[in-house]
Amino acid sequence: MLIRISNFNIQLDEPEAQIAKRIGDFMGVSSSDLLGWEISRKAIDARKRSDVHFVCSVECELSDSAKPKLSAQVVAIESSSFAIEKPKVLTAKSSKDHIIVVGAGPAGLFAALALIEAGKEVTLLERGKPVETRMRDIGMLRSKGELNTESNVCFGEGGAGTYTDGKLYTRIKHPFVRFVMAEFVRFGAKKEILIEAHPHLGTDRLVSVIKNIRHYLIEQGVNYQFETRVDALLTSNGSVCGVRTASGEEIHAKAVVLAIGHSARDTFEHLQSLNISMEVKDFAVGVRTEHEQDWVNQCQFGSEAKNPALGAAEYSLTHQVPDAHLGKRGVFSFCMCPGGLIVPSPTEVGHMAINGMSNAKRSSPYANSGIVVQVTPVDIQRHGLSDDALSGIRLQRELERSTFEATQQAYAAPAMRIDEFINKKATGALAHSRFKPAAEAVDLWNIIPDWLAKPLAEGLQAFNRKMPGFVSEHANMLAIESRTSSPIRINRGEDMQSLNLKGLYPAGEGAGYAGGIVSAAVDGLKAAEKIINS
Repeated sequence: MLIRISNFNIQLDEPEAQIAKRIGDFMGVSSSDLLGWEISRKAIDARKRSDVHFVCSVECELSDSAKPKLSAQVVAIESSSFAIEKPKVLTAKSSKDHIIVVGAGPAGLFAALALIEAGKEVTLLERGKPVETRMRDIGMLRSKGELNTESNVCFGEGGAGTYTDGKLYTRIKHPFVRFVMAEFVRFGAKKEILIEAHPHLGTDRLVSVIKNIRHYLIEQGVNYQFETRVDALLTSNGSVCGVRTASGEEIHAKAVVLAIGHSARDTFEHLQSLNISMEVKDFAVGVRTEHEQDWVNQCQFGSEAKNPALGAAEYSLTHQVPDAHLGKRGVFSFCMCPGGLIVPSPTEVGHMAINGMSNAKRSSPYANSGIVVQVTPVDIQRHGLSDDALSGIRLQRELERSTFEATQQAYAAPAMRIDEFINKKATGALAHSRFKPAAEAVDLWNIIPDWLAKPLAEGLQAFNRKMPGFVSEHANMLAIESRTSSPIRINRGEDMQSLNLKGLYPAGEGAGYAGGIVSAAVDGLKAAEKIINS
């Protein structure tokens, strides 16, 4: 007999024998009837810093003679959460059509996985380099200020999410989510991601997982090509029929999965030239703050701040600022990286952007997070950037160009203490920062336009009320966090195809339908599902 107990509290250092006894007592069964138990969901409850503990779902195996006390919290189940099968919709065998997948981020990799295992012929084209080689190019940017425009934090195998902590948390509800997590475990991720409420792998571990997926795809017959940028779609009679690469090679296929990520601006420009149906969508821009991790731990966990069972603390902050045009404008934390570092993430020469990352152990003494302000199509129109689909990219570029030009050293990050930003008093003093190649003291009010800077300042003050000390002389804010999500949506129908180019399947974050590693992977699977079952 299988039983699931939900919302079961477990103390941080509670011995397993004591947990087992409490589980049995909770169900009203003897220890001899409890044949085994396992945590299937685990979250930290730190609402009361005097009582930080874990809230869990526990799955138990009982003897046939056991008579547990069932309730809303204790229910009988037919199968364990750990028994994850591949969705049948992805296993249908169909004609051996040739499918091109553009982009080896999570959407592209998972689309390729499903397609090759369903018997399709698959070519996977990635403009950047293999995931392990990307790290060397990112290292050259951090150490010497040398940007490789085709191999960086945004471009290359694994996508942008590989170098931003490997966060696997998602708010979407879809049957493919658990399968995506199980696939990560299949290719080398720790099993704990199946039970953690906020799972993450860390960049170092995700690199190994991505490499394992690549090796498997190649073994299965995927034509996997690096440093192969797609410069054009080939079309015939209103349908896509292949692609042309930067080398001039033409590759023909029955369908193209376009999983290009949020920074493939040249590809978006090509799509506009083909009159592909696209529109500007909401996105966000702002800064990245950097605090001491010990301070974050103390804020979140109180007296348990140093308990190793908890690890590096996170935070999630939101605030609504009154706005004359929108009613309310959102200001929120984004991609919070405990025990991490801030990294340069530009993709174009003469432009500067930043992002955050951390490794599996989250052992850096600093925490960082994007603090960003909502941008809408209404804002784009009001500030004279035109209202076509590429207008959000124009705003990003303007901010990134101003950011680059504000520093003396190429690809340094303009920085300002948070308290000085709030007080509009730039003294040139900075708290310590680990950013490379350099953090230079700059008045960020000269970079960020007032319509963004003012709500940003109000949001920071609201966050300081929630986490006293957030606005501090010991914390910096660095510019510019501009690549939070795609500013474009490639319009598609229920069949996942472009509204006006058949056979083109826009997928993932770049297409405007995902916001992280797992949601992008799910979207790639959804595109593959439609192709497999068409």
